[in-house]
Amino acid sequence: MGRVPKVTRADATAFVRNPLAFIAERWTPAPGTVQRAALAALVMSVVIVVTGGAVRLTGSGLGCPTWPKCTEDSITATSAMGMHGAIEFGNRMLTYVLCAAVGWAIIAARSQKPWRRSLTRLGWAQFWVVMGNAVLGGIVVLVGLNPYTVAAHFLLSTALIAVATVMWQRTRESDTAPRPLVGKAVQQLVWVLVAATVLLIAVGTVVTGAGPHAGDSSDVERMPLDWENVSRLHAVLAWIVVTLTFALWFVLKAVAAPKDPLDRTRDLFLVLLAQGVIGYVQYFTDLPEVLVGAHMLGSCLVWIATLRVLLSLRERPEVMADMPGASAEAVPTRA
Repeated sequence: MGRVPKVTRADATAFVRNPLAFIAERWTPAPGTVQRAALAALVMSVVIVVTGGAVRLTGSGLGCPTWPKCTEDSITATSAMGMHGAIEFGNRMLTYVLCAAVGWAIIAARSQKPWRRSLTRLGWAQFWVVMGNAVLGGIVVLVGLNPYTVAAHFLLSTALIAVATVMWQRTRESDTAPRPLVGKAVQQLVWVLVAATVLLIAVGTVVTGAGPHAGDSSDVERMPLDWENVSRLHAVLAWIVVTLTFALWFVLKAVAAPKDPLDRTRDLFLVLLAQGVIGYVQYFTDLPEVLVGAHMLGSCLVWIATLRVLLSLRERPEVMADMPGASAEAVPTRA
């Protein structure tokens, strides 16, 4: 075993004053390490959405009836609270795993040489969104699963996924100015697609708020809307997104666009088809919990795929991945 380095009082003081700078002075991660850290944060942002859906679908939304403690007398769930308490408290604990993943992404980005401030800022943006959503999650419990707060909770998670997706993409690029790969008309079409997808996801939260899965067996408030009419509107928006994606693929082919935008558009189309199948099957089978959970996962994947289409419309030189002989010098300099 190697000799353990001696930690001086000056080292301890430097760490307390600025732990990120202290670590960055002593560690240089490979580009692939930074990419994996950003991907881990993105994966965990999806996992927390899916597990949050499991809390609602199992009727465990008030398994811990208060916040930040689980009960007035206990921080953790107790055996008397049964499965619902364990599920709700388990989801709360996953927030710490998410924080650890985001923290790793921040440390890796800060330690990369040369330091890319834009990456670090994206990591910190995730951290503050997580903190805000944790507080909002507590408010959701305190107001008895009010459907409007539940919808806001999901939409803030969608914002987190957006920032995590951008950071993951940026770890594979340099900080040079982006060069557009398609014309302005195609870019505008993609922005319409993004807007339609945002509206689709927002209406999906209304479907949830008006639907039968309230999140708890108690008398939970629902949005005063006709659930089936809102579901039909959601389906219409889904077909609009599918149509826009299909049209975009043909436009990209017509203008001889590069391979990456075409591939990302194809990926989005396939994800939308799978999501549509799940959506229709769950509608006609009275919303079984497993399919509703799969539909929530699909919603996250649709959003990620849409953002990847948007991000594929411009090009920056890629950061060299982990290869034999690759070194920190392979990372492009900051613009």
